[in-house]
Amino acid sequence: MQQPSLSPGNPLLETERLVLRKLTANDVGDVFKYCSDEEISKYTTWHSHQTIEDSRQFVDHVLGLYEQNNLAPWGIEHKETGAVIGTVGFVYWHPKQARAELAYALSRAYWNKGLMSEAAGKVVRFGFEAMQLVRIEARCHLLNIGSSRVMEKCGMEFEGILRKHIFVKGKFEDLKLYAIIHEDNASAHEGGWR
Repeated sequence: MQQPSLSPGNPLLETERLVLRKLTANDVGDVFKYCSDEEISKYTTWHSHQTIEDSRQFVDHVLGLYEQNNLAPWGIEHKETGAVIGTVGFVYWHPKQARAELAYALSRAYWNKGLMSEAAGKVVRFGFEAMQLVRIEARCHLLNIGSSRVMEKCGMEFEGILRKHIFVKGKFEDLKLYAIIHEDNASAHEGGWR
């Protein structure tokens, strides 16, 4: 299925400890700090950034997505430090099916503090409230326990294992599938209000 050409936008979102905002060209250094860490990219589809230019290309790509009004991640800014410590957002959105897929990455220095659950939870609420989604799903590598915990803390339920679901870094990988459903939105959609 084709990604829609329009996105719900990336309005500024705020939590107790975080600001979710659009990335800017000034964030390249922060992005490199966490994207160059091999522990961060271990279970992702992307390789760790080897140079600052890798991070610049990523940020430029995201800026292009913003300009074209396509789906793009929010930068996660830590209020206390002002640093961008990760990204979170929808990587897939099917408006007709009212379904989207959530993905995220977070600097290892900020793991195990509940920050990603805080950021992802805010995006899930945005998806249900602003986008009127019925289903939000997320996937992770079988060994990515931290990501599984984030999904569970966001209210997602484990639905099963997608066997040999993705070819990444030279091999096929199994992925865990999690999802959360908004029943009221489902009823509204089924009632034909769209």
